[in-house]
Amino acid sequence: MTQTSALSDLDTPALVQTLADLLQRKRWMMATAESCTGGLIAGACTDLSGSSNWFERGFVSYSNEAKTELLGVDPALIQAHGAVSEPVARAMAEGAVRHSRAQVAVAVTGVAGPTGGSPEKPVGTVWFGWSVDGQVRTEHRRFDGDRAAVRAATVHHALQALAEILHS
Repeated sequence: MTQTSALSDLDTPALVQTLADLLQRKRWMMATAESCTGGLIAGACTDLSGSSNWFERGFVSYSNEAKTELLGVDPALIQAHGAVSEPVARAMAEGAVRHSRAQVAVAVTGVAGPTGGSPEKPVGTVWFGWSVDGQVRTEHRRFDGDRAAVRAATVHHALQALAEILHS
């Protein structure tokens, strides 16, 4: 995914406005499936007045059971790969679209810290999934900082990357 300087320089509220414009132009709705951010992406989206025109719903699927019950993530995927993994991020994004009226979804699952990290998945590890009109993309990132910094960076990256996908 290439970053366009115009989008990478925007703060989160400006990214949300850009996203709103792009989604409304296509007459698409958006859903979120969030684990480590606990609804912060949905919150950033709905901070914008008029977001009901393009934001359909948000799923906070913090536990493994919630990922399965709300989004239809196969428990075997979680068992085999862990909740913080590419297959689970992909399944969360697909599930958010399948369990909503949205054409677009962003999913995040990660280790915000300060606890919960491991050598394989240290604190700051985040997997992203974006489903746009039936196509799913995933990406892995590692962010530095405390819990708040990791979560804020996750929100910003999730929105920035989605805007870039929709803009291309």
